[in-house]
Amino acid sequence: MANERSTSAWDALIDSPEEAENLRLRSKLMRVLTREVRSWDIPQKEAARRLHVTQPRLSELLNGKIDKFSLDALVNLLGNADLEVDFTVKEKAA
Repeated sequence: MANERSTSAWDALIDSPEEAENLRLRSKLMRVLTREVRSWDIPQKEAARRLHVTQPRLSELLNGKIDKFSLDALVNLLGNADLEVDFTVKEKAA
């Protein structure tokens, strides 16, 4: 166990590879969305209105509360931010 290497922090923290991958994807989407919202340079209340969520919900996003957001919810928020999600599926490296 001492010599095991993880491919991501999520792999090191989560026992299930599927759950680790889900968290990795959610964190990536959250980072993109957070960066986009902050680039608007508008008050949180206005940003929340633009995303069709409450200000407390936006605050959860901006504070990285990953457990509060599903992949579906993040994809919807990205759409509300006029961003398009594109992805690639590939075989894992050996």
